[in-house]
Amino acid sequence: MTEDENQRIVDAQSETIEIPRELPVLPVRDVVLYPGGTVPLQVGRPKSLAALDEAGDEGFLVVATQRDPATEDPELSDLVPVGTIARVVRVIDAREGGRQALVVGIARAHLLSVVETEPALRMYVDAVSEAPIDTPEGEAVWRRTSELAKRVIELRDDTPDEWKTFIENLPSGGLLADLVASNLPLTREERAELLAETDPVNRLLRIERHLEREVTIAEKQQALLSESETEGADPRQRERMLRRRMRELQEEIGEADSGAREVDELREKLDAKDLPREVRAAAERELKRLSALPQQAPDRHMIRTYLEWICDLPWCEETEDHLDLAEARAILDEDHHGLEKVKERILEFLAVRKLAPQSRAPILCFVGPPGVGKTSLGRSIARTMQRNFARASLGGVRDEAEIRGHRRTYVGAMPGRIIQSLRRAGSRNPIFLLDEIDKLGADFRGDPSSALLEVLDPEQNATFTDHYLDLPFDLSHVLFIATANTLATIPGPLLDRMEVIELPGYTDRDKMRIARDFLIPRQRENHGLGPEQVELTDDAIELVVHEYTREAGVRNLERRIAALMRKAAHRIAQEHASTKNAQDEAAPSGAQTPPPAPAPVRIDAAFVREALGAPPHQPESAERTTVPGVAVGLAATAHGGDILFIESTFTPGGKGLRLRLTGQLGDVMRESAEAALSWVRANAETLGLDPAEFETGEIHLHVPAGAIPKDGPSAGAALVTSLVSLLSKRCARGNVATTGEISLRGRVLPVGGIKSKILAAARAGIDTVVIPKRNEKDLVDVPEDVRDQMRIVLADTIEDVLAVTLPPRAA
Repeated sequence: MTEDENQRIVDAQSETIEIPRELPVLPVRDVVLYPGGTVPLQVGRPKSLAALDEAGDEGFLVVATQRDPATEDPELSDLVPVGTIARVVRVIDAREGGRQALVVGIARAHLLSVVETEPALRMYVDAVSEAPIDTPEGEAVWRRTSELAKRVIELRDDTPDEWKTFIENLPSGGLLADLVASNLPLTREERAELLAETDPVNRLLRIERHLEREVTIAEKQQALLSESETEGADPRQRERMLRRRMRELQEEIGEADSGAREVDELREKLDAKDLPREVRAAAERELKRLSALPQQAPDRHMIRTYLEWICDLPWCEETEDHLDLAEARAILDEDHHGLEKVKERILEFLAVRKLAPQSRAPILCFVGPPGVGKTSLGRSIARTMQRNFARASLGGVRDEAEIRGHRRTYVGAMPGRIIQSLRRAGSRNPIFLLDEIDKLGADFRGDPSSALLEVLDPEQNATFTDHYLDLPFDLSHVLFIATANTLATIPGPLLDRMEVIELPGYTDRDKMRIARDFLIPRQRENHGLGPEQVELTDDAIELVVHEYTREAGVRNLERRIAALMRKAAHRIAQEHASTKNAQDEAAPSGAQTPPPAPAPVRIDAAFVREALGAPPHQPESAERTTVPGVAVGLAATAHGGDILFIESTFTPGGKGLRLRLTGQLGDVMRESAEAALSWVRANAETLGLDPAEFETGEIHLHVPAGAIPKDGPSAGAALVTSLVSLLSKRCARGNVATTGEISLRGRVLPVGGIKSKILAAARAGIDTVVIPKRNEKDLVDVPEDVRDQMRIVLADTIEDVLAVTLPPRAA
């Protein structure tokens, strides 16, 4: 056959047709025309209109699908290599110079080469005759495909039953494949692949797989519809079930959309969670926004993270309180030694909760030096009540957003520490520990303590709103416990919302008991040692407490015990290795000897001195008060009580009397020093001093440890003692310490921190303490064993103080 000859083909109807070999080509963007199919085409491009004109009425042309629909002037390489020879049935004019053409597919054709490109695209084509199916295998595939097509018609309500008769009367299997392909929901690429398949049996096999998928979808849809009608009247439950089944169906046929699956999973989580009405409405609104966004939208991640936070927060989840007072007392005693006042207050709180479960819980604030067990008390309360435990460390927090969160408009926005901790806790009624609340700061980013006002106010925290969530969260069920080392840095409005419970330092006897019952067993276990391997004598523990630690808590004491355990473990390992080597050398060659038992280590005072070195703390008050002008005072710090040495010297000369103060003293302490000097000068004759001796000159008052800031009025009595000692040339008693504010009238006024100051004096080896008479009520908090071993003098005037701190004047 030459290129100028016509070609005879057998079409899908088994009729022989003579077709020209050279035909005009009509490129189409998204349409795939099959032989035997009829489609309307919207024609508007100049070359396409010229192709219609060349074909004329009842003429032939080739309908070829473009590879890329965006190509405006396609060439041969831009077209699918197999097109469809079609007969033009009708052409009518359309708007804006375009036309509408109705064409009928005749046969497949291979696009060979381009004849011309103007005015229309013309090509040489090789028509493909429809081959008959004459094998048993082909007949079986034809029959199966026909049955599947009729099954799809039965399952679909939008397909008439007459189509089943039409399918049974089709003359060829290839025509059946093309007819079904034109009605299946296939992609443009899948349609083009079916058009390019010239073997009717292979084409039927492809269509069979597509029909099986359609049957599965139709059966699932009918099952879902039937189940949804019988599920009940709950529309939300029915919708959830339908969405779940539809996702399972999409996954089964391999058409699951990751974005849709993500939305469905979030919807299931929200539906399964008990949410307040306002929260659910906000979540549904954001979920609709998420489902409407494309997969690569930048806001999609932000909305998904927001919804995950809503799903994870315990909006309504609670744990049941366990309020057995006897068991609570046993747990507190097991976890902490002493602290009777604190334990009693906790038991009172539990008793009130048991009698009035709906009562508002107080905000407890444990105040005390480091290492006395404030944080562990919060854990013990959680263990006692069987509540979850949440902790937020506030030390160094300066940004208000750390408490209330960042708004979602910021990049990387997150909820505040309150909401984050509740998410980790998993319930809305945990024991929530606000650790180091006195370390909050404030700068240009806001005041975090002001944000905590809403958190800790029982009148407001039922509707606490985090900036990130922008939804009210009920904090009224949370039991808040705050810890602090000092009350001085806590703002007044915040302190007013809390009930303060002070935890003073431990006595030496308490420390020895804690070391024996708690610290030594724990450190022995941490270092892999058994009770039979290490023994600590009471002398060793007493030496560590008295000379190697001087603190209100037991944190440093535990570090010293850990150091002793390390030394013991090292010694045991060395002895074990040397003994084993000696046995191996003595044993016959090849003989197996059991490992030797490690020798026990006895930790006594000598072991302690060898392991820990020179003791950092030794009694020094007697040595430092051997010269006039040195007095011992007492101070209460954030780390517990401590002794305070006040030194003074006098330099004569100059004009008038000058007072010089050093030692990094605060304004209040400077004013106390000035008041002390004024009282001494006013009462010089009564004190037996010659006023003429210090009318001119300089009095220098210094408080050592100059790197440590010192402030407060409680050193007034000690300042007077130092000045009188200096000017009367009498050495103050080294075993006496004093505390108390003074007035210009000579009265000793009450001060705070009496218990911690007396405990500090006891640790320093001082046996006599002078305190204001109006502080007598605070002695009830001092442990009885400390009161028994110390002499506590109550002073009402400065003369009472001097009578104890200074020796009598010489006659």
